[in-house]
Amino acid sequence: MIYKFLWVCLASLALSACQTASKIERQNTSSDLLESSAEVDADADTVEADTEQLGFIDTVPPVDSTVEEEDVKAEPVIANSKPRAPEDIWQRIREGYQLNLDIDRPRLSSQLRWFSSHPSYLDRVSKRGERYLYYIVDELEKAGIPTEIALLPIVESGFDPFGYSHGRASGPWQFIPSTGQMYGLDQTWWYDGRRDIIGSTQAAIAYLTRLHKMFDGDWLHALASYNSGEGTVLRAIRKNKKAGKPTDFWSLDLPRETRAYVPKLIALAKIIKNPEKYNYSTYFIPNKPYFDVVNIGGQLDLAQAAEMADVSIDEVYLLNPGFNQWATSPDGPHRLLMPVSKAKQFRTKLAEIPSKERVTWVRYTVKAGDNLLLVAKQHNTTVNVLQNVNKISSTMIRVGQELMIPVAGNDIESYTLSSHQRLLAKQSRAPNRNRIKINYTVNSGDSLWLISNKYGTDSKTLARWNNMGLADPLIPGKKLVVWLKPKQSENSTRSVMKKVVYTIRSGESLALVANKFKVSVNDIRDWNPKVSSKKYVQPGDKVTLLVNVVGG
Repeated sequence: MIYKFLWVCLASLALSACQTASKIERQNTSSDLLESSAEVDADADTVEADTEQLGFIDTVPPVDSTVEEEDVKAEPVIANSKPRAPEDIWQRIREGYQLNLDIDRPRLSSQLRWFSSHPSYLDRVSKRGERYLYYIVDELEKAGIPTEIALLPIVESGFDPFGYSHGRASGPWQFIPSTGQMYGLDQTWWYDGRRDIIGSTQAAIAYLTRLHKMFDGDWLHALASYNSGEGTVLRAIRKNKKAGKPTDFWSLDLPRETRAYVPKLIALAKIIKNPEKYNYSTYFIPNKPYFDVVNIGGQLDLAQAAEMADVSIDEVYLLNPGFNQWATSPDGPHRLLMPVSKAKQFRTKLAEIPSKERVTWVRYTVKAGDNLLLVAKQHNTTVNVLQNVNKISSTMIRVGQELMIPVAGNDIESYTLSSHQRLLAKQSRAPNRNRIKINYTVNSGDSLWLISNKYGTDSKTLARWNNMGLADPLIPGKKLVVWLKPKQSENSTRSVMKKVVYTIRSGESLALVANKFKVSVNDIRDWNPKVSSKKYVQPGDKVTLLVNVVGG
C-alpha cells in the first residue's frame, strides 16, 4: 500500500511540472508577441503600410510555395493616358461642335460667300477675341453647350466689348438693358455688367440654356430667340402650326435680321471647321488662359492698376470693359482681370498699397452758388457718388461745407477707353471726307427725329454718330455732334469742298460773308449753331464754312 501511495504522489508531481512548464512557455510566447507588436508601433511613425498591396491579414490567401518566383511577378500597370489638349483654340472649338452643319440653304450660302471673301475681317475679329475665347470656350464646355456658340460674339459684336447698337444692346454678347437686368447685369454710371467679360458670358450661358430648354432642345430656335426674343419665335411657330406648315427655323416667318442671324453663325462654324475649303487660314490663338482674375477688395484707380501690373491702360480696359470711368465701381465687382503673365506682380504690388491710397481724393469746400450737380460735373463724377461718399441724404449743401470727392489720379484724357473718352473719339471721327462737324446742344422737347430732320439726316445715323441707341433719353444740355453734307452748286459740274474757318471783321454781317463765299446765310447758320443763336455777329466771331474751291 505504501508503494502504491508513493507511486501516485510521484505521478501527480510529474503531471504538475509539465503543466507549469507549458504555462511558462505560453507566457514567454505571449511576451515575445507583445514586444514584436511594440516594435511595429514604434516604426509606424516612419513606415506606412500600403493596404492595397498587403491587404488585411485575415484576407490574404495562402501562398503556394511551389510557384516559382518568375511566375509571381506583378503584371505591368498601364496608365490611362489622356489625349493631348489641342494647342490651337480653334481645334478645341471644332472638337466640341454639336450643331448640324450639313445644311444647304440660299441664306446660308450668301453668308458663306461674304465671310469667305472677307478673310481680313475674320482675322480682325479673331484678334479682338483672343483675350476672351479661352474663357468662353471653357465655360461653354462646363455648361454642356455646343462650342459653335463661342462664335456668337462675332455675329453679335465682332468681339468688340464696347459694341453698342441702335437698339441699345451693349457688350460682346449684346444684351439690351432689360434682359441684362433680368440676368443680374448691373448698369450704373460706374459699371455696365453687359460689357463685363465674366458677367456677360455667364448671363449668356444662362439665357441660352433657358431658351434651349424652352424650345425642347432645338438650338436654332433658341438662337433665333436670343436675337429677336422668345415671344417673336413662339408666335412664328404658332402661325406655321395653324397654317399646317413646318416649324423648323428655316420655315418660320421671322424678322429680316433674325433670318440672317442664325445663318451667320452656321457659316462661321462651317468655315472654322474646314478653313482650307474656303481658302482661309485661321488666326492662331493659343489654347491657354489669357487672363487671371484678381480680387482687389475695393475700389481702385485703373491707371494705378495698369502701372502696378506693368501693362497699358488700354489693356486694362479691354480686359475689364465693364468699368465706365477712371476707376472700378465702389459697389463692385471688386475684381480685375489681368494677363496671366502679369497677375502675380499685380497681386504683390496691390498688397503693398494702403486702401486709402487706391483712389485719389480731394477735399472741396462748398462756395456760394454751388450745388451738388455743379460740383459733380466739375469733378467728373455724379451726385449719387458725392451723396454716398459724404453720407448726404439730400441734395442740399451749405456754404463752407467740406466734401470728399474721389478723382482720377491721372489726366482724364489718359483714360482712353473710359465711356467719356470713347464718346469723344466717336464724335470726332468723320463719316467721310468733306463733312463739316457741328456741335448741337439738346434743348427741352428735342428728339433724335426732330434734330435729324432739321439737319437733313436720319435718326439712326445721328444716333450712330453719337454712340447712342434710338431709345436713349435726350437730356437737355447734352452735346451732340452732327456731320453735315456740303451742298453742291447747281452751276458747277465739279466740286471740291474745303473747310474754312473765317473770322468776322468789323462791319461784316452773315449776309456779306455768305455772298463773299457763295454760300447761303441759312447754310452758315446750320454750320454754326452758336452763331445762329445770336441776333447779330460781332467782330472776332469765328464761323466755319464749306467752300467749293473748284466751282468758284
